[in-house]
Amino acid sequence: MGARGPTCSKGTLVGQGEPELSETYPHPLSPARALLALIALALGLLLSSGATAREAGQTPSGFEVPRYLTLKFGEVNARAGPGDDHQVLWVYRVRGLPVQVIAETREWRRICDPEGGVAWVHRRVTDGNRSVMNLAASPLALRRRPRAEAEITAYLNVRAVAALDRCDKGWCRLKVDDVTGWVTESAVWGVAAPVQCR
Repeated sequence: MGARGPTCSKGTLVGQGEPELSETYPHPLSPARALLALIALALGLLLSSGATAREAGQTPSGFEVPRYLTLKFGEVNARAGPGDDHQVLWVYRVRGLPVQVIAETREWRRICDPEGGVAWVHRRVTDGNRSVMNLAASPLALRRRPRAEAEITAYLNVRAVAALDRCDKGWCRLKVDDVTGWVTESAVWGVAAPVQCR
């Protein structure tokens, strides 16, 4: 029997094992490519850290906190925490009651009410329509124009709620039933920018 050389299933050893690099195909991590990869990585980290900083200032709803909303229903459970498993502290019984959102989760809003109560309500029981409440000890005059000497068109009773149309230069235009009128911004609860409850 003659001597036989090594064999393989393809009949040759060429092409088996690790591929050989040729001069026409550079190594995937050549110095130039490694530098480009590092630059791309550094740029990616820089851009993603900026996006994270922007996202940190956003709320789950995408709206500012604090902000005002109204209660959508005439019966709303006020809970001790954000979830149906938390204790009901009291029940709101005023549809359209103005409340201030002072914190939020994706589904729940921590609200401050006109009496200073703080509780959690589900987002589905709130409405983006705005309203205000007269917390003064006497009825509040609604004026035809945003001026102290303007004609009085109606009065907003004590603890009454009115729809807020808009505020401009320290005056707010309210609507109650079919009557509209202006009051000073400081005369009603539901427009002041700072957090109303602590």
